[in-house]
Amino acid sequence: MTAFKGWVSRGYLPHFDTPDVIQSVTFRLADSLPAEIMARINSEAGASAEVDAYLDAGHGRCLLRQAEIADLVERALLHFDGERYRLLAWVVMPNHVHVLVQPGVPLAELLHTWKSFTGKAVNRLLGDTGTIWQPDYFDRFIRDELHLAAAIAYLENNPVKAGLCLKAEQWRWGSAYWRGG
Repeated sequence: MTAFKGWVSRGYLPHFDTPDVIQSVTFRLADSLPAEIMARINSEAGASAEVDAYLDAGHGRCLLRQAEIADLVERALLHFDGERYRLLAWVVMPNHVHVLVQPGVPLAELLHTWKSFTGKAVNRLLGDTGTIWQPDYFDRFIRDELHLAAAIAYLENNPVKAGLCLKAEQWRWGSAYWRGG
């Protein structure tokens, strides 16, 4: 197991990786954002609203729209819940995944595990060998209870905002569904 890193920079934004700090994490399918948007994100800070709009518009093949693949990703998220991390909320969208997690292992290690396992499994299902996930992820540590409540509301209502359902609990691949609203 690798060590927690505390405050680190991956070259563009600082990140806080320490045990038991709740993190809001988004990871995306490799084809979820057009190349020109990715280039702008890599050169500009504060492009998150633009990224959210593109993700919600459903760019790329949207492999996670397929029930079998969305189920696979959701099961992977839930698999070590309560052992290696505590999963507080999640939603599997057509081309990205949002997770609120309290890691018991370094965040990069946790994301590598999820993405490696699901990427290989998705390729097996598709009979393919391509890249499934973008190499990086977006993370933000949760500052307090108010921030946590806002993050859960945003995450669970993402399918409603994207026009995929009318109520958060109707979206099958998310924590709102499992809580029943």
